[in-house]
Amino acid sequence: MRSICLYFQVHQPFRLKTYRFFDIGDNHYYYDDYTNRSVIRRVAENCFIPANNILLQHIKEHKDAFKASFSISGTALEQIGRFAPEALNSFKKLAKSGNIEFLAETYSHSLSSVFNRNEFIREVTKHAAITEELLGQKPKAFRNTELLYSDAIGEMVADMGYNVMLVEGAKHILGWKSPNYLYCNNINPKLKLLLRNFQLSDDITFRFSNKDWSEWPLTAEKFAKWLNAVDPKQEVVNIFIDYQTFGEHQKADTGILEFLKALPEIVLKYTNFEFHTPSEVAKLLQPVSSINVKDAISWADEERDLTAWWGNELQKEALAKLYSYEKKVSSITDESILKDWEYLQSSDHFYYMSTKWFSDGDVHKYFNPYSSPYDAFINYMNVLADFMIRVDEKSENKVVVPKTEIQAETIAKPKKISTKKASPKAKK
Repeated sequence: MRSICLYFQVHQPFRLKTYRFFDIGDNHYYYDDYTNRSVIRRVAENCFIPANNILLQHIKEHKDAFKASFSISGTALEQIGRFAPEALNSFKKLAKSGNIEFLAETYSHSLSSVFNRNEFIREVTKHAAITEELLGQKPKAFRNTELLYSDAIGEMVADMGYNVMLVEGAKHILGWKSPNYLYCNNINPKLKLLLRNFQLSDDITFRFSNKDWSEWPLTAEKFAKWLNAVDPKQEVVNIFIDYQTFGEHQKADTGILEFLKALPEIVLKYTNFEFHTPSEVAKLLQPVSSINVKDAISWADEERDLTAWWGNELQKEALAKLYSYEKKVSSITDESILKDWEYLQSSDHFYYMSTKWFSDGDVHKYFNPYSSPYDAFINYMNVLADFMIRVDEKSENKVVVPKTEIQAETIAKPKKISTKKASPKAKK
């Protein structure tokens, strides 16, 4: 029997309110509580609660034959607990079932793995702790923000004690190799790597409701046939997707929830695949080889790199000034400053500043509160200016703030930025 590994990402940032220049030094509360509550409530009603109920029903019907995995960012856990406690309870039921594995990631869904090693370790440690506290599981597997990965990032993850990590199956990394095997880190072979099958994953995430797609409509039976068409020698198919696909990005009237209801039974009945969690796959299989990833990759857009968040001068300046304050913040004990430091690191803030074109823009635009990348940049920099004033007032150790360059602890330098437009398969 071969393995199919289902993984679902859950993340929501704390969105910023409109924060003007004249608020700097006067108003220290940065968040749009109304929008944040509205988004969480809507996603809970459209996705979390109905989709979780479907998974719980699968576990009841199929018992140990059905397995899946999640990672839920710390900022999402905070907001779900605050604005939709019934949804958090349904995640707790999934955790108690023993059939769902919850993975570690960065607490605020940040880019710290690329820009600051100390902050990355701190965030992952905190996220693992809150996952254990709220969901009763100490994470053993790791999934980085937006599947960010490089050899150096993988080495850090291994050093933190994780033995398996989820990675994008990028073509420019794999070449002729298939993502449907277990691989390992190029520096520390003890870290096993599960590579996303982006073709089958994106068929669900982006193409499910596209009536112009030649394979529309997608049914569980058709998906099972595609699984059966995978080379019998290939050992595992990894389906990694945004959980909000089910009922939010793809609305219920598209049939996406019915697809989720039907898929496990069809796979178990008509294929030779078994459902396994990432940790189970890592125990069942042996890596066929290492993969060499010098420059960081992600699951974003056609290029699968960092340019969704670090592709223009706006993003570079914002990230540089933010992470130049890591040493100052690390010496502060003020809880309000530390909480703002976490929230301001969410990768979404920098994604909103992107000037690249994405085919999934229609899917995500209702999550973006800004009319333009420049508006996102100005609003964020106003907030950051006030935050830096507060840090300077609290900090005992004064340091020079670099203007536009991140210097001290860059882990993985992105490749030269491409100016070409993304293809129709683009992904956030």
